[in-house]
Amino acid sequence: MIRSAFAAALALLLAAPAHAQLQTQTQTLRIAMAAEPTSADPQNYAAAPNSTLHDHVFEGLVDLDARLKARPSLAVSWSRRDDLTWVFQLREGVRFHNGQPFTSADVVFSYCRMLNNPTELAVSFSSTVRRLASVVAEGPLRLVITTRQPEPLLASDLSGLRIIPASLVPARPIAFDIATKCAGEGQPWPTLEQFNDGTAAIGTGPFKLAHFGRSGVTELVRNDDYWGPKPYWQQVRLQPVTAAGPRLAGLLAGDHDMVEAPATGDIPRLRGNEAIRLAIAPTTRLIFLQLDQREPAPFVNGGEGPNPLRDARVRQALSLAIDRKTIAERVMDDLALPATQILPDGMFGTIPGLPVLPYDPARAKALLAEAGYPDGFAITLHATNNRYVNDARIAQALAQYFTRIGVRTVVDAMPSNVFFGRRARREFSVPMGGWSASAEETLLFFRSWLTTANRERGIGGSNYSGWSNAAFDAAAVTALTTMDETTRGQLLREASRIALEQMPVLPIHFESAVWAFRRGLAFAGRMDQTTLAQDVTPE
Repeated sequence: MIRSAFAAALALLLAAPAHAQLQTQTQTLRIAMAAEPTSADPQNYAAAPNSTLHDHVFEGLVDLDARLKARPSLAVSWSRRDDLTWVFQLREGVRFHNGQPFTSADVVFSYCRMLNNPTELAVSFSSTVRRLASVVAEGPLRLVITTRQPEPLLASDLSGLRIIPASLVPARPIAFDIATKCAGEGQPWPTLEQFNDGTAAIGTGPFKLAHFGRSGVTELVRNDDYWGPKPYWQQVRLQPVTAAGPRLAGLLAGDHDMVEAPATGDIPRLRGNEAIRLAIAPTTRLIFLQLDQREPAPFVNGGEGPNPLRDARVRQALSLAIDRKTIAERVMDDLALPATQILPDGMFGTIPGLPVLPYDPARAKALLAEAGYPDGFAITLHATNNRYVNDARIAQALAQYFTRIGVRTVVDAMPSNVFFGRRARREFSVPMGGWSASAEETLLFFRSWLTTANRERGIGGSNYSGWSNAAFDAAAVTALTTMDETTRGQLLREASRIALEQMPVLPIHFESAVWAFRRGLAFAGRMDQTTLAQDVTPE
């Protein structure tokens, strides 16, 4: 029996390609990413490709597990003194990649730098920091955060605020202060260029940044002084390969060990390939359209007013024009859940038991006529072509549905590194977006995408359409500061009802995340769709 097992193992080893044997020896993991990170700066832009890179190198006080549950990271525990005051006990013995010990002063410095980062996109991180009234170091390993208003999801929110060392700038006293931006005007802060060239890209994470390759390979090396479980891999190579076909071809040829988001149409073939393993995880990532409320809108009727998208009947008509079940079945190859609302049914703040949003093109045409557009109008739908699963195909399908009810639609799909910057500058009228919750609660989507934008309060930072509704704000903004879960749930359901009636965004579906990787590896997948080398182990 022993001889038989040995023979089988030897046969597998001899059958494995030479590259696989070499990778096992050198413990290098090669990951092909579906989209490229835009920056090595963990405080620049909150996009999933950036999170995949940053979560190898940097950490926050709190981490989210694969199911989006808050768990200790640089803070080992937290508690509340009252509805506004949170106390975080920090982890002992943590060192940055430059050897400096991690302390509460680094957290104060990091949060202050987020207020003084001119290259930040879409207030990705400063919007959270602006909701804090004070951040005080009560000793090297004790931090007290006071919020301006009650923040029921503060722990989850802090997971995205990654910590960098205060030693990156000349020593100077820094106290957290929103009004004076920590007295940071004119003071030196780490720059985007310093993160991208590696000199400032110093974290506490399980890997160190060896090289950031914008549009090329990013190289990581294991942090052997890491405070937590040591990753198996000595080296990690993150290579953006934005087209699904070449990504999969590279995996099959042995150029990659793991690839993100193989084409959904290839999944049946991969299931039958003994050399390949798959991980499929349901996600909260909503694919949706955001409808411009400006007058005029630049890509509606060639930029000439009036803007039909300001009428809720027109927005409802566009929603009724979409056959979400068919998109999920034929475009997504059944690897998507058609949307009923902003988050999947059963998550906190959702309305129980809703059916898939209806498909009724006849009613859609009637609504257009009722709104004064019996002959329709023209729009350009902007989308990525390398960020979300089948994003360009989804955009084309949506354009066909809209055109059938008289809304003549042109698709302009582009790489994500171009799209996100333009969207942040509000250059589009009907952008197709994707958003994944960092907690299973509708509050997060409402706070960023639908509440009336208020920079000082840190809300509405992604409300590029400019939609504003007093009744919605009355429910959603009140929920933001409601600690009692029963009351908050009622408020969120009311906000959900208004959002579905008014349709400022059109929910399409929720993606399933898919990874393909070579035999010999084990990976369970994550609901947040990040690909972390520390979660990949030998099978």
